[in-house]
Amino acid sequence: MIDKFCDWITKKIKAKVSDIDEEREMIINFGVRLIFGELPKILILFIIGFVLKMGWQTLLLFFLIAPYRSFTGGIHLKTHLGCMLTTSCLYLGPIIVTKYFQINNDLILYVFTAIITIFSIFIIAKYAPADTENIPILTKKERKSKKIKAYISLAILVTITIFSTDKSISYIIIYGIFLQNLTVLPISYKITKNKHGYEVYAEEII
Repeated sequence: MIDKFCDWITKKIKAKVSDIDEEREMIINFGVRLIFGELPKILILFIIGFVLKMGWQTLLLFFLIAPYRSFTGGIHLKTHLGCMLTTSCLYLGPIIVTKYFQINNDLILYVFTAIITIFSIFIIAKYAPADTENIPILTKKERKSKKIKAYISLAILVTITIFSTDKSISYIIIYGIFLQNLTVLPISYKITKNKHGYEVYAEEII
């Protein structure tokens, strides 16, 4: 229903502005979907976080991991409920897991961080940015740019993890990176029946 409403808004905008081509229409539609679809989900996420008494951790993790997710890409479920569940797992899951799986030993944390970092570098090198048919990345220039930004984002997250005096924050970040990496894997696309942009728009990649 929300998607149909967003499509209707996009058509109204296109009808009033004569020089909108197909590419600009796609960008406008994405912006409309962001406003009416994604922002309410983010608000609900924060509300759930505060209700569960982990509001500030949710805010922190969101603003740290969201850039990494935007650069590495990953699956997007087709329904708004499914998308909400995925978002909750990505940003609430690491906080909940940290409560039960946090070892107060710096050496173990550093080894764990090193393992996740190596895994992340592999994911970025081989699969990122992982787009979808709804949000395709159709130019090599944009793919290269996002890949570089993904490495930079990872470096920033790892630096915060290593030097944070609050080890619970370190674990939350590491778990967050790991879960985000899972959404990029081909098996995740297969399970959720997502398609990469190149599978749908292969002839348009430049």
